[in-house]
Amino acid sequence: MKPANYMRGITLVELMVVIVIVGILASVAYPNYQEFVARAKRSEARAALLRLATNQERFYLNNNTFTADLTSLGFASTPKVETETGYYEIEVTSADASNFSATATYLQGGSEAGKCLTYTIDGRGAKSSGPDTNCWERTR
Repeated sequence: MKPANYMRGITLVELMVVIVIVGILASVAYPNYQEFVARAKRSEARAALLRLATNQERFYLNNNTFTADLTSLGFASTPKVETETGYYEIEVTSADASNFSATATYLQGGSEAGKCLTYTIDGRGAKSSGPDTNCWERTR
């Protein structure tokens, strides 16, 4: 008896199983990736506001007042400036001899920023965010 000539390769069923497995893995990984990207954007907003607050304190020590002029604080423009990647816009919403308030607002729209669309910090170090009130504390 002669052995039959079999073509080596994969069957359609095997190919479909592989495609289903890849699809399941992608459906799990992609939302985690999106959350990672959103956290990176939020981190940039928090860092920019903390830099602004530090520069406000330095300005206050030299001038005995806070300022709403971002160029005096080392930023590129005034009254509003975008973060380095352009996802948030920073502005000093109020400033006087005793206090200041600064806000970072998400610019891109959509759901990438999640629940953390605005961050606020003032001269006393009080931090708030919206619509979720725990964005400053959340690292995950």
